[in-house]
Amino acid sequence: MVTRRSQAMVPGVCTANHMAQEKQILEIPDFLTVRELADLMDATLIEVMKEFINNGIMASINQQIDFDTAAIVADSFGFEARPETPADAAAEVDETDLPAWRRLYEEEDPSALQTRAPVITVLGHVDHGKTSLLDVIRSSRVQEGEAGGITQHIGAYQAEAEGRLITFLDTPGHEAFTAMRARGAQGADIAVLVVAADDGVMPTTREALAHVRAANLPVVVALNKIDKNNANPELVKQQLAELDLKSDEWGGDTLVVPVSAKTEEGIDDLLQAILLVADEIDILANPKREAAGTVLEGRTETGRGPVATLLVQNGTLRTSDVVVAGLSHGRIKAMFDHTGQQLKEAGPSVPISVMGLDEPPHAGEMFEVVKDIKIARTMVEERRQEAAEAANRQVVGPSLEDFFSRFQAGEAKELLLIIKADVDGSLEPVVNSVETLGTDDLKVRVLHADVGDITEDDVNLASVSGAIIIGFNTRPDSAAARVAESLGIDIRSYSIIYKLIESVELALHGLLEPEYEDKVIGVAEIRQIFRVPRVGNIAGSYILQGVARRNAKARVVRGGEVLAENLGVSSLKRFEEDVREVRTDFECGIGLANFDDIQEGDRIEFYVRERVN
Repeated sequence: MVTRRSQAMVPGVCTANHMAQEKQILEIPDFLTVRELADLMDATLIEVMKEFINNGIMASINQQIDFDTAAIVADSFGFEARPETPADAAAEVDETDLPAWRRLYEEEDPSALQTRAPVITVLGHVDHGKTSLLDVIRSSRVQEGEAGGITQHIGAYQAEAEGRLITFLDTPGHEAFTAMRARGAQGADIAVLVVAADDGVMPTTREALAHVRAANLPVVVALNKIDKNNANPELVKQQLAELDLKSDEWGGDTLVVPVSAKTEEGIDDLLQAILLVADEIDILANPKREAAGTVLEGRTETGRGPVATLLVQNGTLRTSDVVVAGLSHGRIKAMFDHTGQQLKEAGPSVPISVMGLDEPPHAGEMFEVVKDIKIARTMVEERRQEAAEAANRQVVGPSLEDFFSRFQAGEAKELLLIIKADVDGSLEPVVNSVETLGTDDLKVRVLHADVGDITEDDVNLASVSGAIIIGFNTRPDSAAARVAESLGIDIRSYSIIYKLIESVELALHGLLEPEYEDKVIGVAEIRQIFRVPRVGNIAGSYILQGVARRNAKARVVRGGEVLAENLGVSSLKRFEEDVREVRTDFECGIGLANFDDIQEGDRIEFYVRERVN
């Protein structure tokens, strides 16, 4: 524990530019972090970091500094540094909060809840063997169906281990997992992260883990391909520890299970690990209520019509039940399990293929049982209207500026960040610095951090998690920029580390204001003036570049000097027709609101206000 100074702070002492008349005594330990030094002096992190830079010292917020270095900076803030006394050096260890696993179905009567089979999603790098692992579990631990032992591939199946069932989602990867979450579905209870023992952690592995953490799922690691000669399990465990997946063998709380999909070694151990985690998090459901759950897949089959694969997560689904799933509805005519057996009912955690819906639903939609077809039709119609209205509304996602207000309103409990940097040397200090900015009540959590451009996958992760994307010396690629604009995702780009940290710190205190700048979108040259009675001068113009827009602002430039700006566009016409915009190499007539002082040869610049950092 770092001790604070013995006297009360004199107003105005804590700045490098305003020195107090009388220096205060500041007791400093032999080593402390930049953040701890700022706390001792009641100074902001930004002020302290700037003073380090002024003294030619480059340090991140959680970097350890010695007494002599701290004394130099403390002196700049009006303090006399003295070594910490032994009595003050007794450190106290704060208790670490245990992870609070999401409790399903909290609205249910506790007496009606029963343990259900855990639902598992398997994720990992494309070549690390997750499909082979699923196939081995399916072929060796799944009871054969009655129809000649043919197993249906319905996107999910149940395996048996130690007399208990485990449901596996056979999804193609974390993109599908994220697509489900984008529609509000949780889907799984536990994630199995597959990592090859001969290849180790890959960028796709880190991305998959970020999506799992965004869903707040516990993780079991399947260390696959241990049969290979070049397998190096200990090295991979070290890589996992760097991702905060410290093996239980190393004193951590992550079960890392060596397996081989080729030889089937460790498969029983993996299933046992899954059951151990399931027992820890109390996976419950009420089988006596009407069914609700998630759509895993929707398709149309010849001779059967619309077919949907559903995962029942609560309640029991029965044939003849009326189901609403997104914009689909209908009465269940028949349902089958993954072995092809026809069922009359399916309880919690059971994946089933159903017939009877009017159209295939989308994967990730939530389904529920309703009283009758009339109610189902009404619900679908209301959803269609809501979808149509939403399509016409501009999507605005959470931003760094509005975070504090969302926190005060109870809409956000922590600031989630996705950080991308140009190089590893930049990434680590940025991540370390922002992670220490939070408080006990308001935490900062870096959901995903990696090197490279901001990608579409980063944007999708931000969309389902409500995170803000921060780029340090890197920007979004074209695909990511398009998706971010359509989803209203806030992407912030910085080239100076203390500016980045300052923005996050201000956001945590509700003090960050948006910055705007003018962006020229088009330039027109006036080639002829038309005088229109009771209207004024109309500029017959030719669009030299970009686009002229009716709803943009305009400025008039003559000989390189701006005559007027912030002008409204009162009219924009092509021939006699009013238009919203005119593009490059076309002629048009332009009317400027309350400004007639135009001449042939003048240029009209059209611009819009855009938010920057």
